[in-house]
Amino acid sequence: MNCESAKEQLIDLLSHELPATERAAVEAHLAECSDCQTELAATRQLWLAMGNVPVPETGEKVRARFYAMLETVQIEETKKRRRSWKSILRRVRRFLTPELAIRVAYSLSLVLVGLAGGYWLSAKKAPVYEQQINDLGAQVQQMRQTVLLSLLENSSATERLRAVEYTKDIEQVDAQVIEALLGTLNNDSNVNVRLVTLEALAQLAADPKVREGLVHSIVRQDSPLVQSALADVMVKLQEKRSLKPLRQLLRQENLNDFVKVKIEQTIKELS
Repeated sequence: MNCESAKEQLIDLLSHELPATERAAVEAHLAECSDCQTELAATRQLWLAMGNVPVPETGEKVRARFYAMLETVQIEETKKRRRSWKSILRRVRRFLTPELAIRVAYSLSLVLVGLAGGYWLSAKKAPVYEQQINDLGAQVQQMRQTVLLSLLENSSATERLRAVEYTKDIEQVDAQVIEALLGTLNNDSNVNVRLVTLEALAQLAADPKVREGLVHSIVRQDSPLVQSALADVMVKLQEKRSLKPLRQLLRQENLNDFVKVKIEQTIKELS
């Protein structure tokens, strides 16, 4: 989380309206950022000062000013929505790079060939044709995994994020992909990529290798955000094997204070 995102959520933090995961992310950022701590202190003073402002008595002039202000806000919101749509369109244009368009077209062509072949071969009702359909489906899955593995090695964090998103389209993730995802979780230089990879691996936690890899990953993380997210995953999975690495992480001298409290709570829930 960056400073801009954290500052936007300070009011919700003070009013206790942030969801638990977002509150954890904001508090972890505040623990490391002195500028945002100063901003929080100033916002808290303003919040307290506003609570002491007397409420004026209502009247016709107040009512008229209120409706005038409401109309202004509605106009501004309409303008914001228009700007938002333009921003979305710009992002879509940036997302649809020529390289991605080629990959998507290639994937769609394979899927269409598979569907057409399946429709034609199903009319034959022959085991040999059914086997060919299965082989074609397996080839499509293999192609998707190959693209995923290739993108994970890309120097662009955006491309690596797209690679992790590919796991949603793969019905059966093989050992090579799982190993690559765990390697990304443990070694990627971008915290956002690691967080998204952790989320993808949590969805694959039915695989014993994934659960074991997540447990071993605990002591290899240096980001408070990833450490906190891993603690949440361990609670969700009720993975008691994580108690030992969590206690080991808790003994680190430079451990973030918020993460320390988080891990102590996690150990308590799993014990």
